[in-house]
Amino acid sequence: MTALLNAFILIALLLLSIFFLYLRLSRRLPERTDDTSVYTLEAMTTFVKATLHELTSSNLADFGLSEEEYRRRKSKRAELKKALRGCTSGDLRDKEYVKEIIADLLVQRYELDDANLNLLLPFHQPESLSAQDQFDILLYTYKKEAGLHALDRLVQTYEWDRQRRNEEGQLETYRITAEDIRSVFAREAPRLTTDDKLQLVVQRIYQHYKGFSVVDELRDMRVDGVSGGVSGLPPLMWEGEWSLEEDAQLQSLPRSHDSIWLFYKGKSIHLSFLSFGSEQELRRVCQIIYKHNFPGQLSEANGFKVNEMADGSRVVVLRPRFSESWAFFVRKFDVQSATLEQLIQDEGAELPIGLIRYLVSGARITAITGAQGSGKTTLLMAMVRHIPEVLPIRVQEMSFELQLRKIYPERNIVSLRETETISGQQGLDIQKKTDGSVNILGEVATDPVAAWMVQMAQVASLFTLFTHHAKTFRDLVLSLRNSLLKTKVFTNERVAEQQVVSVVNFDIHLRRDLDGRRYIERITECVPVPQETAYPEAFRGKMTKDERMAAFMETTLEYFRRSTDRPLYTARNLVEYRDGRYAAVHPLSEQSRCEIAEYLSGPDKAVFDAFLASHWGDET
Repeated sequence: MTALLNAFILIALLLLSIFFLYLRLSRRLPERTDDTSVYTLEAMTTFVKATLHELTSSNLADFGLSEEEYRRRKSKRAELKKALRGCTSGDLRDKEYVKEIIADLLVQRYELDDANLNLLLPFHQPESLSAQDQFDILLYTYKKEAGLHALDRLVQTYEWDRQRRNEEGQLETYRITAEDIRSVFAREAPRLTTDDKLQLVVQRIYQHYKGFSVVDELRDMRVDGVSGGVSGLPPLMWEGEWSLEEDAQLQSLPRSHDSIWLFYKGKSIHLSFLSFGSEQELRRVCQIIYKHNFPGQLSEANGFKVNEMADGSRVVVLRPRFSESWAFFVRKFDVQSATLEQLIQDEGAELPIGLIRYLVSGARITAITGAQGSGKTTLLMAMVRHIPEVLPIRVQEMSFELQLRKIYPERNIVSLRETETISGQQGLDIQKKTDGSVNILGEVATDPVAAWMVQMAQVASLFTLFTHHAKTFRDLVLSLRNSLLKTKVFTNERVAEQQVVSVVNFDIHLRRDLDGRRYIERITECVPVPQETAYPEAFRGKMTKDERMAAFMETTLEYFRRSTDRPLYTARNLVEYRDGRYAAVHPLSEQSRCEIAEYLSGPDKAVFDAFLASHWGDET
């Protein structure tokens, strides 16, 4: 009897083990539920998190799989883990893969018909949708037709980037309001299929789980950039002890997590209808958006990070105590538009386009100056196209913004950047040993880099292209001169300035107006003034004592004149932007014309001479 009972228990345990093993092997999800209480975004997000954690962390060795099945599941798990890491770095392929996985999990777990999807978001009641919901629907419908240009088409169609004036007639901040969204949504009245609703729900779950919250889709669009946490009251102003009167006043003011700004065609547009919802959500976005390629930890001791994302975007993250609130800035560079013809389109554009081509092909050391957001980096991308292909290019940047190997994959290009342990100065030193002919500096922002740029331009490369934030050509020369003095490369101001003048040949200055319009304000040539070396020596001749003293005083006067206000260079504007068109001003100097012609072939020389003659005539 005992043996029979033991056998029965053993069989029962075996059957139970087989049952549970079947459940694990089949990855069977809970049965579909009709309980409407679980049809909330929060419940679904919790379910997705738990299920994906199970899929990526369970021990495959416990399942008793065959060798082939074990390999297959291990490969799928590795692919899922990679996608979960990559989707937070701006990789659109990983993002779409994770969203497909989430959609599959939801379809298997829930009964997602129209009625249940309407429980998640009130698609059937447009008036109950929030401004964010309506904007997400509009962006989704436009994205089906325009792809990543959806936001651009929306802004252009409804002129959301137009200037607004207050009651006093003063210009206001560029802003897209909730009223703008509701007006457009009522006009468009988009019709959604069941699959459309599912995709919108999946995106909403994804952006709060692995994405960048309400800016997740905005970041992917073809815009200049997006930022958050840059306006509104910082936490230190609304956290803590306040009087009741002050607290009541503060409640009506926007806070830092209500701050989302779009950088669109040179304009900063406030998306006042969007909000992260809480400071914790803004903080979460700031803590994951910079993590591509593991750049190090953002901490109170190191309160900022500058990095690039998987798609080449530049991201800057700030945190307290370095910043008054958590904030991030994503700057995108449209490599598809990196041609001179697409960037320079005002009347007479053929003049600056042609001149820039010859400056590059003629190996002239050229600075690209202008304020932030004026288009310096994009113009530099376009100029590289005209560097002769036989010349190896070496690039030094703070972060990999230019992405030149993505635009010119067949060219000999190596890019270096600063790290926590390798300075820009060391990077420039290494470049001298990499067989480079053309040096490109993404931004001359520190004194050591400026000093090394001047030295490299003299001896280490054929020519150099670099960007700088100087407002005028005089400011550019003084800034580079001061950098040479601060790094103690030179101790005499005049000698240091003379070195800068001998290096910088041309300056292309960009400008961005308040309405976001970008253009080349001027192209300036630096013409060094010939310096006399000999001093008057008339006092050595035969003359009276008074005559000798007068002659010596003339020599002394000439010495002081050369040491003080004697100009070392002349800045001549070759091209200027006047009244909406580009105009030729001063002709190219004869020395620069000859030096450019040395690098051109026979037919190109003739075309170059014809170009100068057509725009400057007999002056050349």
